[in-house]
Amino acid sequence: MRAVTALSVVVLASAGIGHAVLSSLDSDISRFDAFKDMKNRPRAGDGMNVLMVGTDGRDEITEEERRKYRLGGAPCHCTDTIMIVHISEDRERASVVSLPRDSYAETPGHTDRTTGEHHKGHPIKLNAAYAEGGPQLTIRTVENMTRVKIDHYLEVDFTSFMKTVDVLGGVRICTVQPLKDSYTGLDLPAGSHTLMGGQALQYVRARHLDGASDLSRMKRQQRFLAALIDRATSSGILLNPLKFRDVTRAVLGSVRADQGFGTDELLTLGRAMRNFSPSSSEFTTVPIGQMGYAVKGVGSTLKWDPAKSERLFDALREDEPLAAPKPRPKGPAPVRVPVDPKQIRVQVENGTRTSGLGKRVDDALAATGFRTTRAPRNAEDRAVGRTVVAYDPRWDQSAKSLAAALPGSELKPVKGQGATLKVIAGADFEKVAKVRPADPPQESGTVVRGDEVVCGKE
Repeated sequence: MRAVTALSVVVLASAGIGHAVLSSLDSDISRFDAFKDMKNRPRAGDGMNVLMVGTDGRDEITEEERRKYRLGGAPCHCTDTIMIVHISEDRERASVVSLPRDSYAETPGHTDRTTGEHHKGHPIKLNAAYAEGGPQLTIRTVENMTRVKIDHYLEVDFTSFMKTVDVLGGVRICTVQPLKDSYTGLDLPAGSHTLMGGQALQYVRARHLDGASDLSRMKRQQRFLAALIDRATSSGILLNPLKFRDVTRAVLGSVRADQGFGTDELLTLGRAMRNFSPSSSEFTTVPIGQMGYAVKGVGSTLKWDPAKSERLFDALREDEPLAAPKPRPKGPAPVRVPVDPKQIRVQVENGTRTSGLGKRVDDALAATGFRTTRAPRNAEDRAVGRTVVAYDPRWDQSAKSLAAALPGSELKPVKGQGATLKVIAGADFEKVAKVRPADPPQESGTVVRGDEVVCGKE
């Protein structure tokens, strides 16, 4: 999750800040030979592939911060987050692929960096490759699994993440449901929030908010990265050399990178990416074929879907978008709602004497994605002035989503009504507003654009 800050270096360079400014920061990067003696590597494709990892290093975290942000315990010396960031050859697109840390992997033969013992290839969870063989084994394992050649390696820890968010002045996140995680201490009510470093760390670390665990956490990390890009590219920071220097120094101060990732690479990317924005980025997670794949001596792992993941990595190798371009919607942006309309069952009733109103409302709701019965009927009361959304209190979030599609409608709780919501169309009905789920689908392999997950403009 801290790897998002490393991408900000690439994005922030888009201002074309002078060589002297970046050169003065170059010495802040801790470098090492991440690709030493590597052989039989995948062929290089077009574009650039950066392997970004977030480690759980806590050496510079104060005791007060440890307590406040629930960072206790010993570090595992493993990678909490692993992402492949592909920058297209034309420098107009960034594709971010999250690799779940519990992915089933098989390491190539290697020497244990702690014991010096030589190991043959063996099964492992992907995040454990770092503890066993450091960045080199992590890179080799990822390349073996994906057949995508890694061009650069960036490693970020807790400290760099928090400093970067703070120096940016915080990152704006929106949530339609309260987020509370006792493990990290995250406690956000529904709404819009500007998260500073420590709270942002809680947001991207939280994995006990729902049953999706790591998959859900990766979605939030992707949402945060899109918001960070939006903050960096829309706030004027890129045009302020001093602010740019401060942000870059905050990132580079705790980053480790391969020897080839230097000032010239940053400037080359910067000049090409002046118009980068959230809509230029796309995010996905490797498609999972089997959850809870048990491996003796390793435990429960996630096994990738071989066919779907192959198509995904083919796109990276061929420098193609991960998903077909989506047409830009005309008119007002859809209202974000807490529940996907596809999950909401609706019965429409005509509460007026206007012939055909029930069918018109039913058709419009169905076109927006709601699961209407397609059999509208007349209400008992045919003199309804204001449209009503009647619902069982157990489905209150679904009711709010439906009411958002019917501007000006009245919410009416009805105990025992059941899962089907009822719309009683009144004389005030004019149209159905477009809505869409606030959170992208949780299924692995779903591709979303950055501008689809950042907060709407106010």
